[in-house]
Amino acid sequence: MTREAQGPVPEAAVAAWFAQGSLLVLVGPPGSGKTTWAAQFPPTWRVCLDAYRGLLTDSEADQGANEEALAIRALVLEGRLRRGRTTVCDSTSIEPAARAGLLARARRHGRPAVAVLFDTPLTVCEARNDARERTVPVQVVRDMHANLPDVEQLLREGFDTVHHPQPAAPAPDEPAWARDSTDAL
Repeated sequence: MTREAQGPVPEAAVAAWFAQGSLLVLVGPPGSGKTTWAAQFPPTWRVCLDAYRGLLTDSEADQGANEEALAIRALVLEGRLRRGRTTVCDSTSIEPAARAGLLARARRHGRPAVAVLFDTPLTVCEARNDARERTVPVQVVRDMHANLPDVEQLLREGFDTVHHPQPAAPAPDEPAWARDSTDAL
């Protein structure tokens, strides 16, 4: 049974792993498992450009809606961070400039910034991408994978900690985020 089918992770359980009000920035190429991992958390915690593009155009793949989707994400992030609500930013966040903007928002509101690094092997990302109804061009997946930062780079950029989800399936009563390894400065 998936975590979403069981219901979202209780906020008290998350507090044992992430400080209240943290901004969790998922970092990884398409097909690396970001959205599956994010689905463990309550839907209200998740901000996702794909979802906002879908709301705007009925297609999560419509890149022509990026400017508006980014504006929606900014509005939601500002509101949640200002209120001290834990927030999961589900996007690739491959580019350092994108991560810098998210870090700046967290800092402006005095919130911890946690990178969640998905360095899934390229072959797995490509296979997952191929199995999707909505695929990303294979060269885009490869380019993003090649530009994936490592733990040390994310810490140098200013993330308070880096969580590194492990590929093995969790025990039935253990959410995946609870067994991730964590690196900190």
